[in-house]
Amino acid sequence: QVQLVESGGGLVQPGGSLRLTCAYSEMIFNIYTMAWYRQAPGKQRELVASISSSGRPTIGDSVKGRFTISRDNAKKTVSLQMNSLKPEDTAVYYCNRPNVMVSWGQGTQVTVSS
Repeated sequence: QVQLVESGGGLVQPGGSLRLTCAYSEMIFNIYTMAWYRQAPGKQRELVASISSSGRPTIGDSVKGRFTISRDNAKKTVSLQMNSLKPEDTAVYYCNRPNVMVSWGQGTQVTVSS
């Protein structure tokens, strides 16, 4: 059973940066597209960014130009570099496989506030 463990969240001031990391437990990782999602209080979970098995990123419009996604197939991790953070980026961030979803991890809280 695949386990996803997100880390790297925290409290940051507007304009600051954070780097999130998702650790993936299953042996086969490199064939899957991976993605980061977020869920703000009272809102539905939304797709933030994805990265294909070949490393091609797709970034959501709301974070384009500020967030980048990357993966390390050897370490079986996917990362989300978040720059120029805004209060509206506050949410719990999760990773998953968008084409073959698995159970959600616990997520990592990102709070952007002065």
